[in-house]
Amino acid sequence: MSTWTVKNSAELYNLPGWGKNLFQINQQGHVCIHPGKEPGAPNIDLKALADDLRRRDVQLPVLVRFTDVIDAQIDKLKTSFENAIEEWSYTGSYRPVFPIKVNPQAHVLNDLLAHGSHMGLEAGSKPELMVCLAMMGAGSDAPLICNGYKDAQYIRMALLGRQLGHNVIIVLEKPDELPIVQKLAAELNVEPVVGVRARLSKSGIGHWGATTGDNAKFGLSLEEIVDVVQELRSKGQLHWLKLLHFHIGSQIPHVRQFRESFTEGARIYSELHRMGAAMQYMDVGGGLGVDYDGASLAHNGSTNYDVQEYAHAIVGTIADALRETGTPHPDIITESGRATVAHHSVLLTEVLGHLVKERSPGPRPEGETFRQLERAWQIFDDIGRYSLEESLHDIQAVRRDTRQRFSLGLLGLPERAAVERMYWAVATEVVNRVTPEEESPEIEAVRSNLTDTFFCNFSVFQSTPDIWAIDQLFPIMPIHRLKEEPTRRARLADLTCDSDGKINTFIGSGEHQPYLELHTPKAGEHYDLGIFLVGAYQEILGDLHNLFGDTHAVHVVAADNRRGYEIRHLDEGELIEEVLQYVHHEPRQLVAQLRKKVEAATDHGQMSLEEGARLVKDYALGMDAYTYLSR
Repeated sequence: MSTWTVKNSAELYNLPGWGKNLFQINQQGHVCIHPGKEPGAPNIDLKALADDLRRRDVQLPVLVRFTDVIDAQIDKLKTSFENAIEEWSYTGSYRPVFPIKVNPQAHVLNDLLAHGSHMGLEAGSKPELMVCLAMMGAGSDAPLICNGYKDAQYIRMALLGRQLGHNVIIVLEKPDELPIVQKLAAELNVEPVVGVRARLSKSGIGHWGATTGDNAKFGLSLEEIVDVVQELRSKGQLHWLKLLHFHIGSQIPHVRQFRESFTEGARIYSELHRMGAAMQYMDVGGGLGVDYDGASLAHNGSTNYDVQEYAHAIVGTIADALRETGTPHPDIITESGRATVAHHSVLLTEVLGHLVKERSPGPRPEGETFRQLERAWQIFDDIGRYSLEESLHDIQAVRRDTRQRFSLGLLGLPERAAVERMYWAVATEVVNRVTPEEESPEIEAVRSNLTDTFFCNFSVFQSTPDIWAIDQLFPIMPIHRLKEEPTRRARLADLTCDSDGKINTFIGSGEHQPYLELHTPKAGEHYDLGIFLVGAYQEILGDLHNLFGDTHAVHVVAADNRRGYEIRHLDEGELIEEVLQYVHHEPRQLVAQLRKKVEAATDHGQMSLEEGARLVKDYALGMDAYTYLSR
């Protein structure tokens, strides 16, 4: 009788590490989410939700967005900074700002802005600025930070935003942006608020280390910042300058990096104040990381700090640096996008099939066989007589010999296939029999090659592009059957016809591992997986590789009803005809072209009229189908 429990499953997938009490396993062995702010708020069962969606004819893959999680993350940020401000007797306030590039989906932004008038937005382009101007509440003093490279149209729009009553702050990224601000401000009779983005001398670390330092893409050098101050002073406009901005990178793994960079930033701020600028804000940019693997270590997929320590690092460092010069404390702006929305989205996908590499030798052949197969059977019979590694070396030699003879035409395909089966049979036995004392790199390499492939109904490039682009790890685990011990080691393959459309590295209970432990799918039953913490960047970075479009997306909130949740919005995934139009194919024209081919085929007797009509009908109906597979 199995002694496996849900606690074993939680440890296996390191759920307590990355789940942070947000995700748990219930008594049914299903993953559930506790999105509410109150301890007594209902949990939402992800497997029950997946099955409910199927009953609504919403097939997986589905991206599930939990609105309550966004609220909880914003509250955590706000409370952490309030605690730090009180601890350090800091006189400035905290101003959270969300950079909409992280997730510009309309429903996500609505959820963010619904949290309160204190939530600001950051735009890095003209389209993003247009979204911010329309969506932000009128009369709010929440900052609207305008970053990115700017032309006259961008700056004009930002200035008009001030006429609408928004607290628009134009951050200068290049020296030639200031003359445009001056010219348009005079034409529109608008007094702007401007900031300068500084290139800090210390380079960042991690994937985005080049964000800072001398070769950073954005920002002004110290010489250029001094030039801006002198130009504004000469025109009597130095009071426009109220903000210093710097950014040390996304997903900063080590809290020390914040302290070192913010000291330099605070010194620049203090100097700008001393030079006469009407300084009010210090925008420390993003960088607050997400502990994707739950290891709490300073590497790319993790962080060695929590939100409270992050807040203390910012507030304490700025307070200490400014105390020395007597500079008034600024309002602190953070652009924490990843940490605000990463946790709120889960991609639910289904295993469509699996490929097993393990082999049994099958029935022993009768009568005389060829030499290589006889030797392979002898190795199988003698496994463990000397050492497991020796058995492995022997069968590898037979396999090499067989492959060479096949290439020379001395053995046929059936003979080579028979030896291949025996190779995998011996390899399977070696891996199954090995003890910790006998383990070796060669045996571990064979174990890795014996890993199953589970085929999943999604596209890495559309839903988790950072796995492909930067080797990002996301937590992945089954959302049910967690009272059962998983017996398969697997890699995941997506639907795309691309060798990169796979996931080969996973979060385990210890170090990262080249397989995910899964259950054998049962015939006639769905086997569902969750890919977690995908709320930041993944949707907007996703592409149409193989013309797989956006998945269905549902917005879910906790509710006091029999299900424990309520679906607020359902955004249907893209249809085949929609993605074809993205690449400039007209569906009606494609149907017409196919119909011509069918007419020609029926004229030449290649198909009947009825068969042709069915083909055209199926083709036209297919245009209105989900781009992903259906069972």
